Amino acid sequence: MEVHKVVAPPHRSTAAKLKTRLKETFFPDDPLRQFKGQPNRTKLIRAAQYIFPILQWCPEYSFRLLKSDVVSGLTIASLAIPQGISYAKLANLPPIVGLYSSFVPPLVYAVLGSSRDLAVGPVSIASLILGSMLRQQVSPVDNPLLFLQLAFSSTFFAGLFQASLGILRLGFIIDFLSKATLIGFMAGAAIIVSLQQLKALLGITHFTKQMGVVPVLSSVFHHTNEWSWQTIVMGVCFLLFLLATRHLSMKKPKLFWVSAGAPLLSVIVSTLLVFVFRADRHGISVIGKLQEGLNPPSWNMLQFHGSHLGLVAKTGLITGIVSLTEGIAVGRTFAALKNYHVDGNKEIIAIGLMNVVGSATSCYVTTGAFSRSAVNNNAGCKTAVSNIVMSVTVMGLAIAVGLSLFKLLMQVTRPKTVIMGNIPGTDIYRNLHHYKEARRIPGVLVLSIESAVNFANSNYLTERTSRWIEDSEEEEAQEKHSSLQFLILEMSAVSGVDTNGVSFFKELKKTTAKKNIELVFVNPLSEVMEKLQRADEEEEFMRPEFLFLTVAEAVASLSLKGPSLNNV
Repeated sequence: MEVHKVVAPPHRSTAAKLKTRLKETFFPDDPLRQFKGQPNRTKLIRAAQYIFPILQWCPEYSFRLLKSDVVSGLTIASLAIPQGISYAKLANLPPIVGLYSSFVPPLVYAVLGSSRDLAVGPVSIASLILGSMLRQQVSPVDNPLLFLQLAFSSTFFAGLFQASLGILRLGFIIDFLSKATLIGFMAGAAIIVSLQQLKALLGITHFTKQMGVVPVLSSVFHHTNEWSWQTIVMGVCFLLFLLATRHLSMKKPKLFWVSAGAPLLSVIVSTLLVFVFRADRHGISVIGKLQEGLNPPSWNMLQFHGSHLGLVAKTGLITGIVSLTEGIAVGRTFAALKNYHVDGNKEIIAIGLMNVVGSATSCYVTTGAFSRSAVNNNAGCKTAVSNIVMSVTVMGLAIAVGLSLFKLLMQVTRPKTVIMGNIPGTDIYRNLHHYKEARRIPGVLVLSIESAVNFANSNYLTERTSRWIEDSEEEEAQEKHSSLQFLILEMSAVSGVDTNGVSFFKELKKTTAKKNIELVFVNPLSEVMEKLQRADEEEEFMRPEFLFLTVAEAVASLSLKGPSLNNV
C-alpha cells in the first residue's frame, strides 16, 4: 500500500488569509454567488428579492395560502389586542401605544423579514426592561409626556443598533447565546414578569420600582392594606379561565384557537362586567378611554440631545439586544420545525428597521413574540401575510373607534328632524316617512326635533327648519289648501339647550312671524322650558296659548283659531 506524505499547506499571503477569514466571518452564505454569470435584468431582480424577501414568495402566492394566512392572522390578532394593552401597561406607557405597536411593525417585517412564522409585536421582558430603566430617572406619572418621548427615542436607538448589526454582518454575535442561555433567559423573564403582575392582580397602588424577587415580595406584603378583594376575585377568576383554556389546547391541539381567543374574550367580558356593575367605583382600576385613530407620527418626539441622551441610548442598547435575541431564537426555532432557512442578518435588519420606523409612528420596542408566533404556527400560517392580516385587523379596530366617534359627531351636529302626521281615527302623530297611513294636517307643519339644541347643531337646525317650512308652503299652494299657519315643534326629545339653542328658537320665531306663521311648542322638558322662559321675558315665543302637552291637543286647540283647521 502506497503511503502518502503529509505536505505543508501552500503559501498564502497575509492579505489573502485575512480576506478569506473576513469572508468566512461576515459572508459565510456568500450572497454574491447568485449574481455570477447572470444577465443584468436577472441581477436586478435577485438584488430586489434579496433586499425585500416578500418578492421571493409573492409571485407564487395563491388563494390556498391566503386562506391559511387569513385564519392565522385573525387568530394572532385576537391575541395581539389584549397583549398590546397589557404589555404597554407593563412598560408604563399608554395602552393605545401597545395597539399602535401591533400595526406598523408587522407591516415592515412582512416586507423585509424572511421567517414565515414570526408574529411581530410587543413582548413582555423588553416592555418591562424599557419601563424599569426609564422610570429610574423619569416618572411616568409626574411627567408622562417626557416618559413617552424617551420610550420612542429608546426604540429608535434599539432599532438603529439592531439594523447596524445586520448591515455590518455581525449577526454571528447572536450565535454566542447558547440554547441553555436562551432557556434560562426566558424562564427568568417569565418569573420577573409574573412578579410584576402582582401589582395589578392585588390592586396595589404603591409598588416597588425594583424587579428583584425580594423587593417585590416585600412590597406586596408591606402594603396589604391596599389589597382590593374585588380586583383579586376578578383577576384570579380570569387567570384560572386562561389557564384552563391553555390546558385544553395542550390536550387537544386542534383546539388551539380556544387559548388564542381566550385573552381577547377575557378583555371583552371584564369590560362588560365593569361597565354593567360600575366596578370602577368599587376598587377596580380601569384603563380608561383609548385614543382613537391610526398611529400618529412621533418623529418630532424623538430626543437626540439633552441630559437624557445617555439614558435612552443605554435603554435602547439593552432592550435592542434582549428583543433581538428573542426574535432570532423564535424565528430559528420555527424554521427548524418546518425545515426552511432563515437568514440571520436579514432578520436582524428587518427587526431593526421596523423599530426605527416604529419609533417615528408612535410604537415602542417590538420583536418576534414567542407566544404569538406559536399561535401563528399552530393556526397554520404559510407566509408573512399573516402579519399583514393581523396588522389590518388591529387597524380595523382603530378605524371602528374612529367611525364610532364620527357617527357620534354626526348625531350631535346633524340631529334627526322629522315631519309628523296624524294616523287617521286616532290622536296619534308619527313620522310620515315611517307610517305611510299618517296624513298631514292642512295649514300645520308638525316637526319633531330628536336631540339637544346647542352650538354644534343650531345652524343646521336653522337651515333644515327653513327648508321644511319652504317645502310645506309649496305643497300647501300646489294642493290649493290655505297657506301654512302653524309650525308645531314636538320637543319631548330635546334634552337640553344652551345659549345658541335659545338663539335658534328666537330666530325661528322671527322667521315664522315674517311669514305670518305661529310658532307652537309641544311638551318641552322642564329644564328646556325654564331656559326658554328666562330668555323670553317679554313672552314673544313662549306664550301660554301656544304651549301644549301633546300634538293632538295643540291641533285641536289651534283648529278654533285657523279656518283651514276647522275640518280636522
